[in-house]
Amino acid sequence: MKIYSINPASESVNKEYDYMSSETIMELLDQSQNAFEEWRKVDLKEKCDLFKKVATVLRNDKQRYAELMVKEMGKPIKQAIAEVEKCAWTCEVYADRTEDWLRDEIVNADGKEHIVIFQPLGVILSIMPWNFPFWQVFRFAIPSIIVGNTSILKHSNNVPGCALEIEEVFTKAGFPNGVFTSILSSHQNVGILIESDVVQGISLTGSTDVGAKIAELAGKHLKKVVLELGGSDPFIILKDVDIDFVVKNAVFGRTQNNGQSCIAAKRFIVHSSIIDQFGQKFAEAIGNLKVGDPINPEVDIGPMANIGEFELIKSQIDDAKNNNAKFLTGGEVLDQPGYYVTPAVVTNVNSNMRIIKEEVFGPVAPLIAFETEEEAIKIANSTEFGLGASVWSKDEELARRIAINLQAGSVFVNSFVKSDPRMPFGGVKKSGIGRELSKYGLKEFVNVKGLNIYSHN
Repeated sequence: MKIYSINPASESVNKEYDYMSSETIMELLDQSQNAFEEWRKVDLKEKCDLFKKVATVLRNDKQRYAELMVKEMGKPIKQAIAEVEKCAWTCEVYADRTEDWLRDEIVNADGKEHIVIFQPLGVILSIMPWNFPFWQVFRFAIPSIIVGNTSILKHSNNVPGCALEIEEVFTKAGFPNGVFTSILSSHQNVGILIESDVVQGISLTGSTDVGAKIAELAGKHLKKVVLELGGSDPFIILKDVDIDFVVKNAVFGRTQNNGQSCIAAKRFIVHSSIIDQFGQKFAEAIGNLKVGDPINPEVDIGPMANIGEFELIKSQIDDAKNNNAKFLTGGEVLDQPGYYVTPAVVTNVNSNMRIIKEEVFGPVAPLIAFETEEEAIKIANSTEFGLGASVWSKDEELARRIAINLQAGSVFVNSFVKSDPRMPFGGVKKSGIGRELSKYGLKEFVNVKGLNIYSHN
Protein backbone atom coordinates (compact mmCIF):
# COMPACT_ATOMS: atom_id res chain seq x y z
CA MET A 1 0.00 0.00 0.00
CA LYS A 2 1.05 3.57 -0.72
CA ILE A 3 0.74 6.86 1.13
CA TYR A 4 0.30 9.82 -1.19
CA SER A 5 1.40 13.24 0.00
CA ILE A 6 -0.90 15.72 -1.79
CA ASN A 7 -0.22 19.44 -2.16
CA PRO A 8 -3.59 21.03 -1.21
CA ALA A 9 -2.71 24.23 -3.09
CA SER A 10 -2.48 22.43 -6.44
CA GLU A 11 -3.97 18.94 -5.79
CA SER A 12 -0.78 17.45 -7.24
CA VAL A 13 1.17 14.57 -5.68
CA ASN A 14 4.27 15.65 -3.76
CA LYS A 15 5.62 12.16 -3.23
CA GLU A 16 4.63 8.53 -2.69
CA TYR A 17 5.59 6.55 0.41
CA ASP A 18 5.27 2.89 1.30
CA TYR A 19 3.48 1.75 4.42
CA MET A 20 5.77 -0.09 6.78
CA SER A 21 5.00 -3.76 7.29
CA SER A 22 3.77 -5.10 10.62
CA GLU A 23 7.08 -6.92 11.00
CA THR A 24 9.09 -3.74 10.49
CA ILE A 25 6.95 -1.82 12.97
CA MET A 26 7.36 -4.49 15.65
CA GLU A 27 11.12 -4.50 15.08
CA LEU A 28 11.14 -0.72 15.58
CA LEU A 29 9.08 -1.16 18.74
CA ASP A 30 11.65 -3.61 20.12
CA GLN A 31 14.40 -1.16 19.16
CA SER A 32 12.61 1.60 21.05
CA GLN A 33 12.31 -0.60 24.14
CA ASN A 34 16.01 -1.49 23.99
CA ALA A 35 16.85 2.19 23.62
CA PHE A 36 14.74 3.00 26.68
CA GLU A 37 16.80 0.69 28.89
CA GLU A 38 19.87 2.84 28.16
CA TRP A 39 18.24 6.23 27.68
CA ARG A 40 16.62 6.18 31.11
CA LYS A 41 20.12 6.00 32.66
CA VAL A 42 21.50 9.00 30.77
CA ASP A 43 22.23 11.98 32.99
CA LEU A 44 19.56 14.68 32.84
CA LYS A 45 22.07 17.37 31.94
CA GLU A 46 23.14 15.34 28.91
CA LYS A 47 19.52 14.96 27.85
CA CYS A 48 18.99 18.70 28.18
CA ASP A 49 22.12 19.43 26.15
CA LEU A 50 20.85 17.18 23.36
CA PHE A 51 17.61 19.14 23.20
CA LYS A 52 19.60 22.35 22.86
CA LYS A 53 21.20 20.70 19.82
CA VAL A 54 17.72 19.88 18.49
CA ALA A 55 16.92 23.59 18.69
CA THR A 56 20.03 24.37 16.66
CA VAL A 57 19.19 21.75 14.02
CA LEU A 58 15.68 23.13 13.66
CA ARG A 59 16.79 26.73 13.29
CA ASN A 60 19.59 25.92 10.87
CA ASP A 61 17.17 24.34 8.39
CA LYS A 62 13.91 26.09 9.26
CA GLN A 63 13.18 27.29 5.73
CA ARG A 64 13.27 23.75 4.30
CA TYR A 65 11.15 22.34 7.12
CA ALA A 66 8.65 25.16 6.68
CA GLU A 67 8.39 24.61 2.92
CA LEU A 68 7.74 20.92 3.50
CA MET A 69 4.84 21.76 5.84
CA VAL A 70 3.42 24.14 3.26
CA LYS A 71 3.56 21.52 0.51
CA GLU A 72 2.01 18.78 2.63
CA MET A 73 -0.81 20.64 4.44
CA GLY A 74 -1.02 24.17 3.07
CA LYS A 75 -0.26 26.53 5.98
CA PRO A 76 1.13 29.98 5.03
CA ILE A 77 4.91 29.90 4.81
CA LYS A 78 5.38 32.69 7.37
CA GLN A 79 3.37 30.70 9.91
CA ALA A 80 5.29 27.52 9.08
CA ILE A 81 8.60 29.25 9.79
CA ALA A 82 7.18 30.50 13.10
CA GLU A 83 6.14 26.94 13.92
CA VAL A 84 9.68 25.66 13.53
CA GLU A 85 10.96 28.52 15.67
CA LYS A 86 8.44 27.68 18.39
CA CYS A 87 9.61 24.05 18.44
CA ALA A 88 13.21 25.20 18.86
CA TRP A 89 12.28 27.63 21.64
CA THR A 90 10.34 24.93 23.49
CA CYS A 91 13.40 22.67 23.38
CA GLU A 92 15.34 25.44 25.12
CA VAL A 93 12.62 26.09 27.70
CA TYR A 94 12.65 22.44 28.75
CA ALA A 95 16.43 22.22 28.63
CA ASP A 96 16.60 25.14 31.06
CA ARG A 97 13.73 24.19 33.39
CA THR A 98 13.43 20.41 33.54
CA GLU A 99 15.94 19.96 36.36
CA ASP A 100 13.86 22.25 38.56
CA TRP A 101 10.50 20.87 37.42
CA LEU A 102 11.59 17.26 38.05
CA ARG A 103 13.20 17.91 41.43
CA ASP A 104 12.34 15.37 44.14
CA GLU A 105 9.63 16.52 46.52
CA ILE A 106 10.01 16.13 50.28
CA VAL A 107 6.87 15.24 52.26
CA ASN A 108 6.38 15.36 56.03
CA ALA A 109 4.72 12.12 57.14
CA ASP A 110 5.09 9.56 59.94
CA GLY A 111 8.41 8.01 58.91
CA LYS A 112 12.03 9.11 58.88
CA GLU A 113 12.00 10.30 55.29
CA HIS A 114 9.34 10.56 52.59
CA ILE A 115 10.28 11.55 49.03
CA VAL A 116 8.29 11.79 45.82
CA ILE A 117 10.45 10.95 42.81
CA PHE A 118 9.62 10.98 39.12
CA GLN A 119 10.78 8.16 36.86
CA PRO A 120 10.10 7.39 33.17
CA LEU A 121 7.58 4.73 32.14
CA GLY A 122 9.07 3.34 28.92
CA VAL A 123 7.96 3.50 25.29
CA ILE A 124 5.23 6.08 24.65
CA LEU A 125 3.20 6.03 21.43
CA SER A 126 2.15 9.38 20.01
CA ILE A 127 -0.58 9.74 17.38
CA MET A 128 -0.45 13.20 15.88
CA PRO A 129 -2.49 15.29 13.38
CA TRP A 130 -1.58 17.19 10.25
CA ASN A 131 -2.52 20.75 11.21
CA PHE A 132 0.71 21.61 13.07
CA PRO A 133 3.00 18.92 11.65
CA PHE A 134 6.09 19.87 13.65
CA TRP A 135 4.67 21.62 16.72
CA GLN A 136 2.19 18.91 17.73
CA VAL A 137 4.97 16.33 17.66
CA PHE A 138 7.56 18.36 19.53
CA ARG A 139 4.99 19.54 22.09
CA PHE A 140 4.61 15.89 23.10
CA ALA A 141 8.09 14.55 22.39
CA ILE A 142 10.20 17.09 24.28
CA PRO A 143 8.77 16.53 27.78
CA SER A 144 8.22 12.80 27.26
CA ILE A 145 11.75 12.10 26.08
CA ILE A 146 13.59 14.51 28.36
CA VAL A 147 12.28 12.65 31.43
CA GLY A 148 13.72 9.40 30.07
CA ASN A 149 10.99 7.80 27.96
CA THR A 150 11.42 6.81 24.33
CA SER A 151 8.82 7.58 21.69
CA ILE A 152 7.24 6.11 18.59
CA LEU A 153 5.39 8.58 16.37
CA LYS A 154 2.42 7.64 14.21
CA HIS A 155 1.87 10.88 12.34
CA SER A 156 -1.05 11.74 10.09
CA ASN A 157 -0.75 10.19 6.65
CA ASN A 158 -1.27 13.70 5.26
CA VAL A 159 2.27 14.62 6.34
CA PRO A 160 4.57 11.60 5.92
CA GLY A 161 7.47 13.74 4.80
CA CYS A 162 7.28 15.80 7.99
CA ALA A 163 7.18 12.62 10.09
CA LEU A 164 10.41 11.32 8.57
CA GLU A 165 12.14 14.70 8.74
CA ILE A 166 11.37 15.02 12.45
CA GLU A 167 13.04 11.67 13.10
CA GLU A 168 16.04 12.93 11.14
CA VAL A 169 16.16 16.05 13.36
CA PHE A 170 16.72 13.85 16.41
CA THR A 171 19.35 11.85 14.55
CA LYS A 172 21.23 14.99 13.49
CA ALA A 173 21.15 16.28 17.06
CA GLY A 174 22.92 13.14 18.25
CA PHE A 175 20.16 11.20 19.98
CA PRO A 176 20.78 7.43 20.33
CA ASN A 177 19.05 5.24 17.77
CA GLY A 178 15.55 4.29 18.87
CA VAL A 179 14.90 7.16 21.26
CA PHE A 180 12.60 8.80 18.70
CA THR A 181 11.13 6.76 15.85
CA SER A 182 8.61 7.67 13.13
CA ILE A 183 6.49 4.96 11.55
CA LEU A 184 4.35 5.10 8.41
CA SER A 185 1.52 2.85 9.50
CA SER A 186 -2.03 1.76 8.84
CA HIS A 187 -4.68 2.21 11.55
CA GLN A 188 -4.67 -1.54 12.14
CA ASN A 189 -1.00 -1.50 13.15
CA VAL A 190 -1.68 1.36 15.56
CA GLY A 191 -4.09 -0.93 17.36
CA ILE A 192 -1.43 -3.63 17.55
CA LEU A 193 1.00 -1.14 19.09
CA ILE A 194 -1.52 -0.07 21.73
CA GLU A 195 -2.15 -3.71 22.61
CA SER A 196 1.57 -4.43 22.99
CA ASP A 197 2.92 -4.76 26.53
CA VAL A 198 5.93 -2.72 25.43
CA VAL A 199 3.93 0.49 24.94
CA GLN A 200 3.36 2.13 28.33
CA GLY A 201 1.31 5.15 27.31
CA ILE A 202 -0.43 6.88 24.42
CA SER A 203 -0.69 10.56 23.57
CA LEU A 204 -3.19 11.56 20.88
CA THR A 205 -4.03 14.91 19.38
CA GLY A 206 -7.01 14.66 17.06
CA SER A 207 -10.78 14.64 16.80
CA THR A 208 -13.09 13.79 19.67
CA ASP A 209 -14.39 10.67 17.89
CA VAL A 210 -10.90 9.29 17.30
CA GLY A 211 -9.90 10.18 20.85
CA ALA A 212 -12.80 8.17 22.25
CA LYS A 213 -11.78 5.12 20.21
CA ILE A 214 -8.14 5.36 21.27
CA ALA A 215 -9.12 5.85 24.91
CA GLU A 216 -11.40 2.80 24.76
CA LEU A 217 -8.62 0.62 23.35
CA ALA A 218 -6.07 2.02 25.79
CA GLY A 219 -8.42 1.45 28.71
CA LYS A 220 -8.96 -2.15 27.67
CA HIS A 221 -5.20 -2.68 27.93
CA LEU A 222 -4.71 -0.43 31.00
CA LYS A 223 -2.56 2.17 29.27
CA LYS A 224 -2.16 5.77 30.39
CA VAL A 225 -3.55 8.24 27.83
CA VAL A 226 -3.31 11.97 27.22
CA LEU A 227 -5.88 13.29 24.74
CA GLU A 228 -5.91 16.74 23.19
CA LEU A 229 -9.09 16.87 21.13
CA GLY A 230 -11.42 19.33 19.44
CA GLY A 231 -12.51 22.78 20.48
CA SER A 232 -15.14 25.42 19.79
CA ASP A 233 -13.45 28.28 21.58
CA PRO A 234 -15.58 31.28 22.57
CA PHE A 235 -14.21 34.79 21.97
CA ILE A 236 -16.21 37.05 24.32
CA ILE A 237 -16.20 40.78 23.54
CA LEU A 238 -17.55 43.16 26.19
CA LYS A 239 -19.00 46.56 25.34
CA ASP A 240 -16.09 48.67 26.67
CA VAL A 241 -13.41 47.36 24.31
CA ASP A 242 -11.24 49.21 21.80
CA ILE A 243 -12.87 47.65 18.74
CA ASP A 244 -9.91 48.17 16.42
CA PHE A 245 -7.60 46.40 18.90
CA VAL A 246 -10.00 43.47 19.26
CA VAL A 247 -10.59 43.18 15.49
CA LYS A 248 -6.87 42.87 14.85
CA ASN A 249 -6.62 40.00 17.34
CA ALA A 250 -9.88 38.42 16.23
CA VAL A 251 -8.65 38.13 12.65
CA PHE A 252 -5.57 36.14 13.61
CA GLY A 253 -7.42 34.27 16.34
CA ARG A 254 -9.88 32.90 13.79
CA THR A 255 -7.69 32.52 10.69
CA GLN A 256 -4.37 31.26 12.09
CA ASN A 257 -3.29 28.11 10.26
CA ASN A 258 -6.08 28.71 7.70
CA GLY A 259 -8.57 28.41 10.57
CA GLN A 260 -7.51 24.80 11.10
CA SER A 261 -6.54 24.96 14.75
CA CYS A 262 -8.20 23.35 17.75
CA ILE A 263 -7.64 26.56 19.75
CA ALA A 264 -8.73 29.00 17.05
CA ALA A 265 -11.53 31.35 18.09
CA LYS A 266 -14.67 29.73 16.68
CA ARG A 267 -17.64 31.53 18.25
CA PHE A 268 -17.57 35.33 18.59
CA ILE A 269 -19.88 36.31 21.45
CA VAL A 270 -20.29 40.08 21.22
CA HIS A 271 -22.23 42.56 23.36
CA SER A 272 -25.34 43.61 21.45
CA SER A 273 -24.50 47.33 21.70
CA ILE A 274 -21.36 46.92 19.57
CA ILE A 275 -22.02 43.80 17.49
CA ASP A 276 -22.92 45.70 14.32
CA GLN A 277 -19.88 47.97 14.52
CA PHE A 278 -17.58 45.09 15.39
CA GLY A 279 -19.06 42.90 12.64
CA GLN A 280 -18.55 45.57 9.99
CA LYS A 281 -14.91 46.17 10.90
CA PHE A 282 -14.21 42.47 11.41
CA ALA A 283 -15.68 41.58 8.02
CA GLU A 284 -13.68 44.33 6.32
CA ALA A 285 -10.43 43.08 7.88
CA ILE A 286 -11.19 39.45 7.06
CA GLY A 287 -12.12 40.40 3.51
CA ASN A 288 -8.77 42.14 3.04
CA LEU A 289 -6.78 38.97 3.77
CA LYS A 290 -4.85 37.62 0.81
CA VAL A 291 -5.96 34.11 -0.19
CA GLY A 292 -3.69 32.05 -2.41
CA ASP A 293 -0.69 29.76 -2.73
CA PRO A 294 0.72 29.54 0.82
CA ILE A 295 4.31 29.32 -0.39
CA ASN A 296 3.99 33.04 -1.23
CA PRO A 297 5.07 34.99 1.89
CA GLU A 298 2.44 37.66 1.18
CA VAL A 299 -0.43 35.15 1.45
CA ASP A 300 -2.48 35.10 4.68
CA ILE A 301 -4.86 32.21 3.94
CA GLY A 302 -3.99 29.01 2.13
CA PRO A 303 -6.18 26.02 1.23
CA MET A 304 -7.91 23.51 3.43
CA ALA A 305 -5.45 20.71 4.14
CA ASN A 306 -7.18 17.94 2.18
CA ILE A 307 -10.27 17.07 0.19
CA GLY A 308 -12.09 15.73 3.25
CA GLU A 309 -11.68 18.98 5.21
CA PHE A 310 -12.60 20.95 2.08
CA GLU A 311 -15.87 19.07 1.62
CA LEU A 312 -16.69 19.34 5.33
CA ILE A 313 -16.26 23.10 5.54
CA LYS A 314 -18.31 23.55 2.35
CA SER A 315 -21.15 21.51 3.83
CA GLN A 316 -21.13 23.57 7.03
CA ILE A 317 -21.21 26.80 5.04
CA ASP A 318 -24.06 25.51 2.86
CA ASP A 319 -26.03 24.55 5.97
CA ALA A 320 -25.69 28.10 7.31
CA LYS A 321 -26.73 29.63 3.99
CA ASN A 322 -29.73 27.30 3.70
CA ASN A 323 -30.86 28.39 7.17
CA ASN A 324 -30.80 32.13 6.41
CA ALA A 325 -27.46 33.05 7.97
CA LYS A 326 -26.08 36.34 6.64
CA PHE A 327 -22.54 36.30 5.31
CA LEU A 328 -20.91 39.71 5.76
CA THR A 329 -17.94 38.46 3.74
CA GLY A 330 -16.50 35.24 2.34
CA GLY A 331 -17.77 31.69 2.36
CA GLU A 332 -17.07 31.17 -1.32
CA VAL A 333 -15.16 28.40 -3.09
CA LEU A 334 -12.47 29.66 -5.47
CA ASP A 335 -12.76 28.44 -9.06
CA GLN A 336 -9.20 27.17 -9.38
CA PRO A 337 -7.11 24.12 -8.44
CA GLY A 338 -6.65 23.63 -4.71
CA TYR A 339 -8.96 23.36 -1.72
CA TYR A 340 -9.68 27.08 -1.26
CA VAL A 341 -12.54 28.64 0.71
CA THR A 342 -12.59 32.39 1.34
CA PRO A 343 -12.68 33.37 5.05
CA ALA A 344 -16.14 34.32 6.25
CA VAL A 345 -17.90 36.39 8.90
CA VAL A 346 -21.48 35.28 9.55
CA THR A 347 -24.42 36.84 11.42
CA ASN A 348 -28.06 35.86 11.98
CA VAL A 349 -26.98 32.49 13.34
CA ASN A 350 -28.69 30.13 15.78
CA SER A 351 -27.73 27.14 17.90
CA ASN A 352 -29.13 24.63 15.41
CA MET A 353 -26.67 25.62 12.69
CA ARG A 354 -23.69 23.38 12.16
CA ILE A 355 -21.29 26.33 12.31
CA ILE A 356 -22.41 26.78 15.94
CA LYS A 357 -22.95 23.25 17.26
CA GLU A 358 -20.00 21.58 15.50
CA GLU A 359 -16.30 22.32 15.55
CA VAL A 360 -15.57 24.34 12.41
CA PHE A 361 -12.06 23.56 11.21
CA GLY A 362 -11.75 26.40 8.75
CA PRO A 363 -11.91 30.22 8.59
CA VAL A 364 -15.59 30.80 9.35
CA ALA A 365 -16.48 33.24 12.15
CA PRO A 366 -20.09 33.32 13.43
CA LEU A 367 -21.19 36.35 15.53
CA ILE A 368 -23.55 35.81 18.49
CA ALA A 369 -25.07 38.70 20.47
CA PHE A 370 -25.44 38.84 24.27
CA GLU A 371 -26.88 41.31 26.76
CA THR A 372 -25.59 40.34 30.22
CA GLU A 373 -22.48 38.85 31.76
CA GLU A 374 -24.45 35.77 32.79
CA GLU A 375 -25.76 35.30 29.25
CA ALA A 376 -22.26 35.51 27.78
CA ILE A 377 -21.03 32.82 30.15
CA LYS A 378 -24.03 30.60 29.41
CA ILE A 379 -23.52 30.87 25.64
CA ALA A 380 -19.79 30.25 25.94
CA ASN A 381 -20.31 27.11 28.03
CA SER A 382 -23.15 25.73 25.88
CA THR A 383 -20.93 23.31 23.98
CA GLU A 384 -19.56 19.82 24.46
CA PHE A 385 -16.05 21.26 24.09
CA GLY A 386 -13.86 22.96 26.67
CA LEU A 387 -10.41 23.64 25.26
CA GLY A 388 -9.72 27.38 25.18
CA ALA A 389 -11.55 30.69 25.57
CA SER A 390 -10.82 34.39 25.59
CA VAL A 391 -12.44 37.46 27.15
CA TRP A 392 -11.89 41.02 25.92
CA SER A 393 -12.47 44.09 28.09
CA LYS A 394 -10.74 47.15 29.52
CA ASP A 395 -12.21 46.13 32.88
CA GLU A 396 -9.76 43.37 33.86
CA GLU A 397 -11.61 42.49 37.07
CA LEU A 398 -14.84 41.91 35.15
CA ALA A 399 -12.98 39.92 32.51
CA ARG A 400 -11.28 37.87 35.22
CA ARG A 401 -14.64 37.10 36.85
CA ILE A 402 -16.03 35.86 33.54
CA ALA A 403 -12.87 33.90 32.77
CA ILE A 404 -13.04 31.99 36.06
CA ASN A 405 -16.55 30.82 35.17
CA LEU A 406 -15.71 29.52 31.70
CA GLN A 407 -15.45 25.77 31.23
CA ALA A 408 -12.11 25.54 29.45
CA GLY A 409 -8.59 24.29 30.04
CA SER A 410 -7.07 27.66 29.14
CA VAL A 411 -8.64 31.10 29.29
CA PHE A 412 -6.99 34.30 28.06
CA VAL A 413 -7.93 37.87 28.94
CA ASN A 414 -7.21 40.37 26.14
CA SER A 415 -5.30 37.82 24.06
CA PHE A 416 -6.30 35.11 21.64
CA VAL A 417 -5.73 31.54 22.84
CA LYS A 418 -2.23 30.16 22.31
CA SER A 419 0.05 27.52 23.75
CA ASP A 420 3.17 28.31 25.74
CA PRO A 421 5.67 25.71 27.04
CA ARG A 422 5.68 27.42 30.44
CA MET A 423 1.91 26.97 30.91
CA PRO A 424 -0.24 23.80 30.96
CA PHE A 425 -2.25 23.02 27.83
CA GLY A 426 -5.30 20.78 27.51
CA GLY A 427 -9.06 20.66 27.78
CA VAL A 428 -12.12 19.61 29.77
CA LYS A 429 -15.38 17.95 28.72
CA LYS A 430 -14.94 16.44 25.24
CA SER A 431 -11.82 18.47 24.51
CA GLY A 432 -9.48 16.03 26.18
CA ILE A 433 -7.86 14.31 29.13
CA GLY A 434 -4.59 15.29 30.79
CA ARG A 435 -2.20 18.13 30.12
CA GLU A 436 0.70 18.90 27.85
CA LEU A 437 3.50 21.44 28.29
CA SER A 438 4.83 23.07 31.49
CA LYS A 439 5.76 21.04 34.57
CA TYR A 440 2.34 19.38 34.44
CA GLY A 441 2.85 17.98 30.95
CA LEU A 442 6.35 16.92 31.94
CA LYS A 443 4.89 14.58 34.57
CA GLU A 444 2.10 12.97 32.53
CA PHE A 445 4.20 9.99 31.45
CA VAL A 446 6.19 9.32 34.61
CA ASN A 447 5.91 7.01 37.57
CA VAL A 448 5.16 9.35 40.49
CA LYS A 449 6.90 7.15 43.02
CA GLY A 450 6.61 7.53 46.76
CA LEU A 451 9.83 6.54 48.52
CA ASN A 452 9.19 5.95 52.25
CA ILE A 453 12.03 5.35 54.71
CA TYR A 454 11.54 4.31 58.35
CA SER A 455 14.05 3.65 61.14
CA HIS A 456 15.02 0.02 61.76
CA ASN A 457 14.07 -0.23 65.43
